[in-house]
Amino acid sequence: MFGTFSIVILIVAVVFIIKTIHVVPQQHAWVVERLGKYHGTLGPGLNIVLPFIDRIAYKHSLKEIPLDVPMQVCITRDNTQLEVDGILYFQVTDPMLASYGSSNYIAAISQLAQTTLRSEIGKMELDRTFEERESINHSVVGAVDESSANWGVKVLRYEIKDLTPPREILQAMQAQITAEREKRALIAASEGRKQEQINIATGEREAQIARSEGDKQAAINRAQGEASAILSIAVASAEAIRKMAAAIREPGGTDAVNLKVAEQYVDAFAKLAKTNNSIIVPANVSDISGLIATAMQVVKSQKQP
Repeated sequence: MFGTFSIVILIVAVVFIIKTIHVVPQQHAWVVERLGKYHGTLGPGLNIVLPFIDRIAYKHSLKEIPLDVPMQVCITRDNTQLEVDGILYFQVTDPMLASYGSSNYIAAISQLAQTTLRSEIGKMELDRTFEERESINHSVVGAVDESSANWGVKVLRYEIKDLTPPREILQAMQAQITAEREKRALIAASEGRKQEQINIATGEREAQIARSEGDKQAAINRAQGEASAILSIAVASAEAIRKMAAAIREPGGTDAVNLKVAEQYVDAFAKLAKTNNSIIVPANVSDISGLIATAMQVVKSQKQP
């Protein structure tokens, strides 16, 4: 009898200890009710409550929680249906409000995120919804966070995962993109041909300029060469004349000149006779001596100072 009573006492003591001592994990908060009324919040670590009077009514995680917002159909400003789904990140900041502010704060913030998303997309045209995703995300976070403050919840961020328009719209968008790319390709090809023609014309012009410059320089070089040749010939002729005049002034120079003139006359007359079948003989042979005398007279006049 005594042994059975001891066992009962031991069991009651164990139950009392279990009901009295609670260990709360890190980043968790437990809400305690005393006789059905909120009494306090247990933080991480060892906590003692009154058994059978206090009870753990709610247990909350204080970590950041991702919430998958179900896909829904939204209507854009230009009356296009758009399937949108996203993910919401929130955190419990006030365990008491999270326990008593809403019967189900997770469902509340999920529904509020959906309604806000439909409202924001309804303000935009289809094309803008793909460009303004960041703006939509900020609008949803602002609207949900403002209302969730009464539920002890802090909404951290919202991200749109998918924006899916109807198949017909996707095909039209693809056709538009294809047409735009073909247009850019045609423009690029025409610009290439234009640049090619410009390059060819520029090359031909530069080639013509180069040829004309070359011809000009060649003409200048030829003129300078001819001028140099004429000058050289003139200098040589003048030098020959000076030397001839000097030779005439030497003793016996006059006789040598007479002999040279006579030889040249005879040689020229012989060549003239060879050009015809008939031999040409001067009508007056004395003309030869007269010619020689005339040439000598010229030589004598050149010798006089």
